[in-house]
Amino acid sequence: MNIKSTIFNSSIGALLQSNHLLTSDIETGTEVSLFVAGPAQEPYGVVGIQVFGKTALLRSLAVSESGRGKGLGSALVEHVEHHARSLGVRSIYLLTTTAAQFFETRGYNTVNREDAPTSIAETSQFSSLCPGSSALMIKVLGA
Repeated sequence: MNIKSTIFNSSIGALLQSNHLLTSDIETGTEVSLFVAGPAQEPYGVVGIQVFGKTALLRSLAVSESGRGKGLGSALVEHVEHHARSLGVRSIYLLTTTAAQFFETRGYNTVNREDAPTSIAETSQFSSLCPGSSALMIKVLGA
């Protein structure tokens, strides 16, 4: 599966919005590394990661209707985890309202929002974009 780094564009924004994911902070320059499956102008999958030293925030995992059920979501998560490891990240956090079970099967565990490290808690994703009812999850990465 060909997954590559890219920059935000309107096609990625449309894919994220069709999956009910917000894009406002990514559009305005938040440091999120994005990876797409398929052409950047017509992606069928996207995932992002925001890195803060040894911790990171997984962002914006979305798969198009036509790309679902083929393992693409898992491949995107594995790709971003590998990228994070290569940068020395030891733990990845994420917020979700709908995909907790998907991430649990990939080794993520729910934690109390109050236990979020400052770097994660200060992101717009954590503090304002995602509702307070979002589950905060973590995966500790192995070597």
